[in-house]
Amino acid sequence: MAILLAASLFFIIDARVSVSGAEAAPRYRFTEMPIAYPAGYDQLPKKDIREVNVSYHKIRSWISSVGAAIAINDLTGNGRANSLCFVDTRTNSVVVTYAPTAPAQDRFEPFILDAAPLPIDTDTMAPMACVPGDYNLDGRMDLMVTYWGRVPILFLHKESATGVSNATYHRQEILPQLSPDGLYHGPKWHTNAAMVNDLDGDGKPDVIIGNYFPESDVLGRDGQDNVEMNESLSTATNGGGAQVLRWTSATAGDTPSVVFTPQRGAVPHKQSTGWTLGLGSADLTGRGLPDVYIANDFGHDHMLHNVSTPGRIKFKAVFGERTPTTPKSFVVARGSFKGMGIDFGDLDGDGRFDMAVSNITTAWGLEESNYIWMNQASDEKAMLASLERGVAPFTQEARPLGMAWSGWGWDIKFGDFLNSGKPEVVQTLGFVKGEIDRWPWLQEMAMMNDNLMSNPAMWPNMQPGDDIAGSQPFAFFARTGSGEYANITKDLGMDVPIPTRGIAMSDTRGTGALDLALARQWGPPAFYANEAPSRGNFLNLRLYRPVPGTSGEAMLCTPAYGTTVTVTTPDGRKQISQLDGGSGHSGKRSFEVHFGLGETSGPVTVDLRWRDLSGQLHRTSQQLTAGTHTLVLSDRVEEVPNR
Repeated sequence: MAILLAASLFFIIDARVSVSGAEAAPRYRFTEMPIAYPAGYDQLPKKDIREVNVSYHKIRSWISSVGAAIAINDLTGNGRANSLCFVDTRTNSVVVTYAPTAPAQDRFEPFILDAAPLPIDTDTMAPMACVPGDYNLDGRMDLMVTYWGRVPILFLHKESATGVSNATYHRQEILPQLSPDGLYHGPKWHTNAAMVNDLDGDGKPDVIIGNYFPESDVLGRDGQDNVEMNESLSTATNGGGAQVLRWTSATAGDTPSVVFTPQRGAVPHKQSTGWTLGLGSADLTGRGLPDVYIANDFGHDHMLHNVSTPGRIKFKAVFGERTPTTPKSFVVARGSFKGMGIDFGDLDGDGRFDMAVSNITTAWGLEESNYIWMNQASDEKAMLASLERGVAPFTQEARPLGMAWSGWGWDIKFGDFLNSGKPEVVQTLGFVKGEIDRWPWLQEMAMMNDNLMSNPAMWPNMQPGDDIAGSQPFAFFARTGSGEYANITKDLGMDVPIPTRGIAMSDTRGTGALDLALARQWGPPAFYANEAPSRGNFLNLRLYRPVPGTSGEAMLCTPAYGTTVTVTTPDGRKQISQLDGGSGHSGKRSFEVHFGLGETSGPVTVDLRWRDLSGQLHRTSQQLTAGTHTLVLSDRVEEVPNR
């Protein structure tokens, strides 16, 4: 009887692992398009493994499993977000190019972004992500590149530069570093997540850097024997953790600059030392102060309530509430799953932010669960009251929604690819690609005594040729008629068996269709043009703030970081979104705020909440028609012609 009961339960549970997407898949169509590379790129040497500290040599495939990244934004200044910046792990390069869908006027000669004259040691340093933004607030798009082995570098757009090229940017350390001998002597950060938002409400873009390893000699064979691994698979607190940098001042010109000041103690110590792989933020309370979610590998994720004041960034840890029927790992900030990526979005169309978090969810492997945290607060006022009590009012509903299990997850993003008003969820998957299945070794390691875990010598071999989840294609979760989601990647013909990492998306053609780009680990990135046969109407908002001292035709504009937008259709349906300055793992979407409107064709009510560059909080409500609108936000809203 016991065997029969166990068997019947297995088949019941197994049937819930996935939902059929047969009826949903025909509504979508994506076409992969070739990406333009710099001249001579094909002739560059290609690698599929990193040189690592000798203490890591036996697990060098594990250490070499991250770094692929991609971002889409408007680097040309022409008003359309159709430029690409990606990290190719095969060449250890940051490549800047145009999207395959870009018109001729938005194209430029692709190039490798070179950090010189700042010091880069290619043996001990590697780029990990590219984060577009206007960091010095001069109305020109800059780039921040994060690394393993050093602090990030800012590539600030020169005032006199025309076009987009390697010479367009002035290089600056994000934190000042002395280099008397031309070598790097600064902190050895190992960054795998970066987030940009106005954290203290002063109207300026602040930065949180999420580091993975603690400061040590991870890359290169000649480093000191000072490396370690996580002290636990579920509660590790010996990682690089979160570094908060507050925007202080900036200059423009041909040697532009920006000063960021480290905010010691901004994040409570217990929440600041994890193995961070994902960062996200959203204004949950309506105060113009974004709360933050930290996704940590090997330990608890953290939810941080923003209690900052202008000039002082400060967070308070908050936690979910557990009921008698709630598993411990299904409580916000109490779980032991392997947080990889995070995104905020409105999954159920109630005008409140929900969250999606990637974890390891491989059947017959490490089968945890992705997190779909559904917002249970009745409104922003109730959310504020709850967070001030230290309670994060979210429930974990990934399984009933059909998104609990997918594979070895990384980046994750909400995106309305059909403009239906009901977003899809896309997720990158896969770990180490090889020929020999090493899941049994990993499962044995998962049962190891925590006292042995931090010593790399105690880990099982993970060398070239070994495989763990190496053929998992990325996941595309589409809503079915039942309201559940189904992974339709195979139905769409997008099931390429190469591990993926970063996700970027943008309306690159200005037609309301969100295109999709993926970074692949030890493989070329992919760009998919959205050619769905039937899409709904859309509202696309390009939100800027005027740069002081400019006006009229010479007016320069900077992204309106932290702006939150709520759209209400005539039938009362609500959606909320934000200008995302950079969230997730290693993928960065464009700055457009995109809403699907379905069959709604008439004006919709748009509620905007933003801070001007002096930090003053503004709110307004107005009617907008479907389509793309460029809005300049100062103490009022001014619509300007789309470029």
